[in-house]
Amino acid sequence: MAAAQRRKISRRVRFSYATSTVSMTLVLFLLGAIGFIMANLFSTTKRMRESVTMIVELKDNLSEAERDTVAVRLAESDMVASLKFVSKEDKAADEEFQRVFNIDIKGVLGDNPLPDSYDVTLSALSSNKEQLEKFAEEARKIEGVDFVSYPQSFIADMHSTLDTMQLIMLIFGGALLVVSFVLLNNTVRLAVYSQRELISTLKVVGATKWFIMRPFVGRSALQGFLAGVIAALLLGASLYALNTTIPGIGILPKWEVLAIFAAAMITIGIVVAVVCTLPVVNRFVNMKSNKIYLC
Repeated sequence: MAAAQRRKISRRVRFSYATSTVSMTLVLFLLGAIGFIMANLFSTTKRMRESVTMIVELKDNLSEAERDTVAVRLAESDMVASLKFVSKEDKAADEEFQRVFNIDIKGVLGDNPLPDSYDVTLSALSSNKEQLEKFAEEARKIEGVDFVSYPQSFIADMHSTLDTMQLIMLIFGGALLVVSFVLLNNTVRLAVYSQRELISTLKVVGATKWFIMRPFVGRSALQGFLAGVIAALLLGASLYALNTTIPGIGILPKWEVLAIFAAAMITIGIVVAVVCTLPVVNRFVNMKSNKIYLC
């Protein structure tokens, strides 16, 4: 009878650990997927914020040294991500310009009226309207600058839309993080709860508190590790499959990025499993044996 009872408990323990490991794996996979989507969204929005160009036109007949001085003054601002000098000759020879106007400027006007300019790629700080206007005003005051132009309404609308998208994703991601933690917490607690009879038996034979808690904590850490590894492999396989199915999407990141996500998922699995296990085991260990079965 005792042997049958032990086998029953053993089967129950193995089943509970297998079930909780699968549950933890799915939750960690969900967390990893959401984290990957959010990281890609923020990376994309940052690139979009840094894709806006301000045109700084120069006065005629500036020397190369004077043009370089203008470039240095512009580059001093944190508002500038990069800048590129475009000569009037390059503008006149540009294929798009030739296609739109389809004229020979020098042949018609006798001279090239287009100004030399700098294409200034703005940084993500351009989302601040006041700072952007201040930078544009300062650029206009630089000696040698004739005119400054940039798409004001487009920049304002773009940054407003991107801010809204980021806020929605943060709220969505935060809510999923809380839900995922609650699910992981309940999963680990149920796994420990299913072994309350074993805890009671160990207490009866005189086992110390740490002697009882140590294997539970160790198994939980191992469980979190295995769940994190499996979840990371599932995430990597899913990204590879999606990238293979839709090659143009370019969703597969570098191995270094995948390694960071895998390490994060494994760490979260171990930490959450251990943190959730300790108070539950401690509760059952400190509980009187006749009350364990009433929980």
